[in-house]
Amino acid sequence: MKAGVAGVVALIVTLVVIVVVWSSLFTVRQTEQVLLVRLGEPVRVVTEPGLHFKAPFIDSVISIDKRILDLENPSQEVIAADQKRLVVDAFARYRIKNALRFYQSVGSVPAANLQLTTLLNAALRRVLGEVTFIQVVRDEREALMGRIRSQLDREAENYGISVVDVRIRRADLPDQNSLAVYQRMQTERQREAAEFRAQGGQKAQEIRSKADRDVTVIIAEANSQAEEIRGSGDAERNRLFATAYSKDPDFFAFYRSMTAYEQALKSNDTRFLLRPDSDFFRFFGSAEGRAATNGAAPSAAATPAVPAAPAVPR
Repeated sequence: MKAGVAGVVALIVTLVVIVVVWSSLFTVRQTEQVLLVRLGEPVRVVTEPGLHFKAPFIDSVISIDKRILDLENPSQEVIAADQKRLVVDAFARYRIKNALRFYQSVGSVPAANLQLTTLLNAALRRVLGEVTFIQVVRDEREALMGRIRSQLDREAENYGISVVDVRIRRADLPDQNSLAVYQRMQTERQREAAEFRAQGGQKAQEIRSKADRDVTVIIAEANSQAEEIRGSGDAERNRLFATAYSKDPDFFAFYRSMTAYEQALKSNDTRFLLRPDSDFFRFFGSAEGRAATNGAAPSAAATPAVPAAPAVPR
């Protein structure tokens, strides 16, 4: 009987020891840090991973993540220094560096996200309100994100939080402003295109005018040279005629008359109202070209004047 009671007592003691030991042990994972709280009062922070001890039954374990956490901020409308309204979409990355201060100030990650969202929006308005729209979207975006991170990190330090990074994902004009800007840009491009077309038309007109002037000058010079050459040719022709006439006046008169007959008596129904004994037909009555008188041959002493040859068509 006593052995049975002793066995039961031993079993109870063993169970109590197991429960006490079990309640005095806790595990810290690689990705977390643990805050020990004794009867509602923080005792210590355990950051080393592994198996640790605590006071059984009176100490409670609060696990706090020590990885980098995400803070997604809703899009906010910010007024820049040039009075342009911007829709800014930003996000932040942070980690909990002081678990005790974090627990005492905000208590949990969702509460910390709400507080950091307010602080981030305030930092965005302060920093972006001091610069222009162009600086935000193009010129100084990297520097502005650094300034926002620094301000947010200083304010978040009171909550035991260290801000790792702040990024502006998107910074655009509101939809109605974007449409107005697009229309203004379109108008400016159309104006520039019209200016380019006008300049091109002016340049084309200048080129045409110069080409027309050059054509006129070239034609005038060509005509002048042609007239000079034609005049030289006529002078040479007249010189040759004069030389030939001086050598044999009778043959020259005969040749010129034959040329005149060839040019005048063409097969185009040409009609002449001339006397048969006119000077033009003198070679029809005599091979020597003497004009007939009342149907009789002229005397040998009579020598008619040589008529001027008709102009040879060019």
